Formats: sequence, structure tokens, C-alpha cells
Amino acid sequence: MPERKTGGLDWAEARARLERMMETAAQAETLSPAKAREVLDARAQELARPPPAERTASHLVEVARFRLGGQMYALSTRFLHEVLRTPELTPLPGAPPLLRGLTLLRGEVLPVVELTPLFGRPVSGLGSAVLVVGLGRAELGLCAEAVEEVTQVPRDALLPAPTALAEVGDWVSSIHRDGTIFLEGEALLGDSRLVFDISDEGAA
Repeated sequence: MPERKTGGLDWAEARARLERMMETAAQAETLSPAKAREVLDARAQELARPPPAERTASHLVEVARFRLGGQMYALSTRFLHEVLRTPELTPLPGAPPLLRGLTLLRGEVLPVVELTPLFGRPVSGLGSAVLVVGLGRAELGLCAEAVEEVTQVPRDALLPAPTALAEVGDWVSSIHRDGTIFLEGEALLGDSRLVFDISDEGAA
């Protein structure tokens, strides 16, 4: 039967502490008064020490980590709809370099972009995967060489983005200690450089 937790009390931990206290009391009976007092004082300090705080869900952010052009990026999974493998892209004449082309997703046209030009680097032309992102619906595809993992990251492991990165856009929210650039999905989707008129009138 699993150990119960009631009102935040960890019964397994409480039982373990009581057992240690009883063991200490038994040991104290065989020690000299001075040594017994020393042992009991040490145990009392241990029992008074609060248990380590558990890391709660609010301290974690779930992200998809993906790689492009030698750089690792991360985006909250709440903006990620799916990952496409080697989708066929149709280039648009006269489109900005970051717009790699259009693809069809269940009958809907989806613009696919590469973020590297926004960081001052040339288009890599790489990317065997496309992350389909959006708010409530598929809005944009992000090129990636590989989607490495979906993982939970402690918020306290994130650092403010350096000025040079922050100037790229307000969607560069932070940077992980390992160098991963964290992207803020809502701001990314609202960046005018990543909004394209793909209607018949806009393409004319």
C-alpha cells in the first residue's frame, strides 16, 4: 500500500524519523550520561530540521528542445502542435530569406520559417524537421535539424537573455545555463516579421 500524504505531511518520512528517534533512545541507555546527551542533542537538531522542499510544477517549464545551425533552442510545449518529418516545401518567389516556403497541413497552407536570419546568421538551408506551432491552431512552422527532446526545466536554471540576443526580439525570453536559447511562443507568433499574407490577394 502506498504511503499516505495528508495535509502536506509525508508519513513515510515521519515514520522514519520516529524510528531513528527510538533507536537513539535505545542507544542512549547504554552510553554515559554526557555521551547520551550529546547523541540526543544531535538527533534533536536533525528532527527539528525541516525536510527539503519538493520542486513543484510551478517551478518547472516543459519545453521542446530543437537544434538548428549548431544552436539549441527551446519552446514551451503549450505552443507545439506536432512535428513534421521532411515535409515538402514550396518556395515563394521574392519571399524574405527566412521564409523557407509553404507546406500543406491537412489541407491548410502553413508558412515554414528558419529563425537563423533573425539572429544575424545566413540561412542554413538545413532542417529535416518542422515544429508546427501556434495558439490554439497551427500558425507557423519552425525549421529544425532535429528535435532533441521534450523535457522539464527548472525556472531557476534560466538566465536573462544577453542584450545582443534580447535585441533580436522580445520572444527571446531567456537563456539556459547550457546555452540553450528559450523562445517565448506568444511573442514569437506575434512578431510582424513572421506573419505572412499567404492569401491569393497577398500572393498576387
